[in-house]
Amino acid sequence: MSDPTIEKILQLASQRADSAEVYYLASEDTPIEFENNRLKSLQTKALQGVALRVIKNGRLGFASATDLTRIEELVDAAIQTSEIGDEVDFAFADTVGESETSSDYTPPSSDELVALGNQLIGGVREYNPDILVNVGFHVRNGTVKFATTNDVYAQRSRKILSADIEGNLVRGEDFLQIYTYEVARDEPLACMKANRLDDNPLLQDLLQKYRWAENTATVSSGQLPVYFLPRAFGFTLVSLFDTILSGQAVVQKASPLVDKVGQTIFDPRFSLWEDPSIGTGACQFDDEGTPTSYKKLIDQGTIQGFYWDRRWAARGGVQPTGNGFRGGLSRPNPDLVNICVAGGNTPTSELIGNIKEGIIVDQVLGAGQSNQLAGEFSVNLDLGYKVENGEIVGRVKNTMVAGNIFEAFNNVVDFSSQPEWVGGSAYLPGILFSQLGVASKQ
Repeated sequence: MSDPTIEKILQLASQRADSAEVYYLASEDTPIEFENNRLKSLQTKALQGVALRVIKNGRLGFASATDLTRIEELVDAAIQTSEIGDEVDFAFADTVGESETSSDYTPPSSDELVALGNQLIGGVREYNPDILVNVGFHVRNGTVKFATTNDVYAQRSRKILSADIEGNLVRGEDFLQIYTYEVARDEPLACMKANRLDDNPLLQDLLQKYRWAENTATVSSGQLPVYFLPRAFGFTLVSLFDTILSGQAVVQKASPLVDKVGQTIFDPRFSLWEDPSIGTGACQFDDEGTPTSYKKLIDQGTIQGFYWDRRWAARGGVQPTGNGFRGGLSRPNPDLVNICVAGGNTPTSELIGNIKEGIIVDQVLGAGQSNQLAGEFSVNLDLGYKVENGEIVGRVKNTMVAGNIFEAFNNVVDFSSQPEWVGGSAYLPGILFSQLGVASKQ
């Protein structure tokens, strides 16, 4: 044990409970934000705290605190909640992946990021001075320490850099908001490596979207080919698989895939897996101390299995898969680290070029009133484009796309051959469906 505070908490908890688990989180975030073309804020925010779970008389107790000088009260609270806590049939971790080595990467200085922010704003305004530009950079340092009364101790740390740029253009009653972003871990962002604005991927991605949206196009309601760019694919469709492949949904009989393991129910070109060894969220153990691992969840359209945290794995009578993760100092729940989908054989330009009449989905406004557990989706387009004879002819407005993944994934034209990172947590291609329901208000 190398942390005296964690050791003290475990010592106090072990005197009053059958077993205990301590999760320590420390984070520091330096946001640099520009709003409406001007520098708005530059201030470092720090957080540290501890979450404690105990098992006493077969019941689970939980408490968290950000004041580490009052650990006796933390232990008292956890013990008290165990008196009315859920009955548990799982144990805290007794094995864990090795502690991860810290990165020696030095993030850029605030002055460097402020200078880059001004350059990006200048690049957008050179294209159109009427666009109001927001730019944000975040430099996040995070450390997690984990220990149990089963002699488990491990820690990990990471440095996450992110950049986002958003343009807002008002034309009469029309408001057009377009954004793009980039995330990296322990290395410079691509937008920071570019020597010229003409080569800056973040800026050029935003400007390309504005060029596509310069004209307004109309689309008729009905069944049309729909191409989801990787980001929209992730938010609209891959998030559904995150939900229905969770062990919690399986135990609760809420997933439509409960009895489908070993069955091929999707297009055989569709494969989805988790790889915790790559990306900004890479980790050797989850937030319960369970070692993570590569796992195929859907292979060539065939359901292979589900992912589990310790609680739901015990209820399902299976082994945990290293998928117990927390939001801050909360209790752990089943979640995936990096979702990956296999790319296809067709470049994006060719997929779009083969559409006679259809739409491209870029930004969405949410999942609407869809029933995710039934595999249904319904999204309003925040940003989408119409395609005619293989050419993007303009932006579509007041348009919705809806469908069901079980039908949609049997109407796949192809996946794009160029997967890309979406927010650092998913590695996805674009996907073209031969037809989906499109509703448009003219």
